[in-house]
Amino acid sequence: QVQLVESGGGLVQPGGSLRLSCAASGITFSYYAIRWYRQAPRKERELVATVGSAGGSTNYADSVKGRFTISRDNAKNTAYLQMNSLKPEDTAVYYCNAQRFSLKWYDYWGQGTQVTVSS
Repeated sequence: QVQLVESGGGLVQPGGSLRLSCAASGITFSYYAIRWYRQAPRKERELVATVGSAGGSTNYADSVKGRFTISRDNAKNTAYLQMNSLKPEDTAVYYCNAQRFSLKWYDYWGQGTQVTVSS
């Protein structure tokens, strides 16, 4: 079955860095666009960053531009989110999403990893 497993979350001080990983299995990873979303308490889920299937195109929410970098290694079936200069408002559960369209939508989610930015 399809699995997306996020890891790398934790507690970090403001200004610190974390790197999240999203390891995929059960899919042909290189066919899928990968997105990172986040959801803070009492807020709607927010799209943070997107990377195309080949890794050449990326997009970011305005709130993370210049601080976060999304990347992928198709040989390892893994995507990453490098988060620098973290702020308390980055505190959220971060989710990995894999999506593609081939006659129909294929859409998969990980279970999420908690990121807490606090002193």
